[in-house]
Amino acid sequence: MQESGFKINDSVEVQVTKIHSFGAIATLPDGKRGLIHISQVSDDFVKDINSYLKVGDKLQAWIKKIASDGKIDLTLRKKKKPAVVPEVREKEFKFSHLEEKMNEFLSRAENKTEEKTV
Repeated sequence: MQESGFKINDSVEVQVTKIHSFGAIATLPDGKRGLIHISQVSDDFVKDINSYLKVGDKLQAWIKKIASDGKIDLTLRKKKKPAVVPEVREKEFKFSHLEEKMNEFLSRAENKTEEKTV
């Protein structure tokens, strides 16, 4: 349900209205309220939310999720650029010993097959 006109990843200015141990409640520009979970307050570990937020703080937040019941989850975490996936290099396995054994096996099997057909 996105009646509020907001979409996921929208940037909004919010005002903190209540602090809980699990996060903060913030009012969005349209008057709706959203939750900033403690894990979304900072990129760093947050032990005490009160050391990061105070009631009345005006902050730039992003819409993280809008639930079907209209509840809005917000985040203050900095948007990270997608991680650059390192080029996958094939591991350099040394199959020479295995290849030698396999070739030897196939050669013996072929010789036995030839012996039986002769």
